[in-house]
Amino acid sequence: QVQLVESGGGLVQPGGSLRLSCAASGIIFSIYAMGWYRQAPGKQRELVATITRGGRTNYSDSVKGRFTISRDNAKSTVYLQMNSLTPEDTAVYYCNAHHVYLSPNDSWGQGTQVTVSS
Repeated sequence: QVQLVESGGGLVQPGGSLRLSCAASGIIFSIYAMGWYRQAPGKQRELVATITRGGRTNYSDSVKGRFTISRDNAKSTVYLQMNSLTPEDTAVYYCNAHHVYLSPNDSWGQGTQVTVSS
């Protein structure tokens, strides 16, 4: 059974930084693409960043240059380093594990709240 547990969210002032972590269990972590998504109140869930099993990264335009996704296969953990945060980054952040050929194709964590406010 896949389990993804996010941590590291919280309240931060504009311009500040946070580092989110997502610890995975129940899967062979190294063969999964991992991603971070977020959902703000009243909005649809949107992609933030993804990282392939080979380490190739992709970012939404809104976070490019400010956020960095990384993974540690030995720890079965994916990270999201968030810098220069703005109030527009306020959302619940979700971890995703994706595999094209394994079922379920997508698994999600429970989410961690990030609030950017002065």
